[in-house]
Amino acid sequence: MIDTDVLIVGAGPTGLFCAHQLGIIGLKCEIVDNLDKLGGQCIELYPDKPIYDIPAIPECTGEELTNNLIEQIKPFNFKSHLSDRVQEIKNENDRWLVKTSKGKEFLTTNIIIAGGVGSFEPRKFPTKNCEKFEGKSVLYSIKDKTIFKGKSVVIFGGGDSALDWAIELSKNSKVTLIHRRDEFRGAGASVEKLYELKKEKKLDVLTKFSIKDVKGNGTLESVEIKGDDGEIRSINADYVLGFFGLIMQLGPILDWGLNIDKKLIPVNTENFETNKKGIFAIGDICFYPGKLKLILSGFHEGALAARGCFKYSRPNEKYKLEFTTTSKAVKDRLGVKE
Repeated sequence: MIDTDVLIVGAGPTGLFCAHQLGIIGLKCEIVDNLDKLGGQCIELYPDKPIYDIPAIPECTGEELTNNLIEQIKPFNFKSHLSDRVQEIKNENDRWLVKTSKGKEFLTTNIIIAGGVGSFEPRKFPTKNCEKFEGKSVLYSIKDKTIFKGKSVVIFGGGDSALDWAIELSKNSKVTLIHRRDEFRGAGASVEKLYELKKEKKLDVLTKFSIKDVKGNGTLESVEIKGDDGEIRSINADYVLGFFGLIMQLGPILDWGLNIDKKLIPVNTENFETNKKGIFAIGDICFYPGKLKLILSGFHEGALAARGCFKYSRPNEKYKLEFTTTSKAVKDRLGVKE
């Protein structure tokens, strides 16, 4: 049994910054996430995609933002429990007994749900043979773009992810982008860049085609595509990438007694507490009038939720706002030597 002040469910940017804010005010926390790494969607789906709206950082990638947030919470030595999911919760004497899918148990005063829009998994190819190569040469996200250097890569999809990766990988790989429609859903500037690269013969674009099958004996060799008119083509491929969006699942959260509305959790804007005492929700999963689904908004929500946890974890203490620039207590927690 792990005893803590706060259990954070979700290790995306919002959850990580909230952990920092908990550490700043002297609360202990543990972090649980169903992914195998910290960073949430930011690191799973967009590690190389530029982000432009983080205060005081003109531009950074999802990976850079995640790494900086991880570095920021290092002084607090918080533990993360990855590839695991909160399965059930039970209230015991104004504390929460939490059990995970891996059999871990936590006793916590507060729970902060920072799980984006729930657990997620990519929409996959309908072709049965793709399962044989999944995770090796058939991929739905990119963790290390260097593996594609000098390789033949076939990308399926018409949104921002498909366009961004087609453009990026065309610098060092032979790329073919395939979409079932003529129109792309991605940003206009990306579409223009795509056709500019096609004109320069730096990549191929095929529309009104969808996947039919993948071929290979042990390793992937080619992908078959079928056109709207019935035409069948075969393309040599070392890798096949699919970017069709995500299937979102709230999972066990649905059974926690929260007043969930359209897969969102209503909260107050004082401390982002839900209808359940000691359970807070921040990030994309929470809702309130004027809500903006931005990372910077999640940071604000996490800071206030952390202070909301303080009154339950330290009921006999009055919270006092301390500035990191002047507070000795805060500097001690951060390991700052004066």
